[in-house]
Amino acid sequence: SIYRSNMNIAVQIIDDTKGQTLVSATTLEKALRKELAGNGRSMKAAEVIGKTIGERAKKAGISEVMFDRGSYRFTGRLKVLADAARSAGLKF
Repeated sequence: SIYRSNMNIAVQIIDDTKGQTLVSATTLEKALRKELAGNGRSMKAAEVIGKTIGERAKKAGISEVMFDRGSYRFTGRLKVLADAARSAGLKF
């Protein structure tokens, strides 16, 4: 599941059967904000969040997910995020 605002991006991998978030990443995390230099709305931010969610999913033993983009179009930051997550090992 993805949430995108004008200022930030948040991604979660959710187990729908249990209703539980397994892994998440957001531009609001202090460790990631340092890498993004305070700009959570750029293409670079989307790429960092995509790589981060892919790496965290791999650590949690998750390799395949459904990509729920909600009402957002699959362009711009969402496409960059998805491509980065795929390059980190996630399959959609």
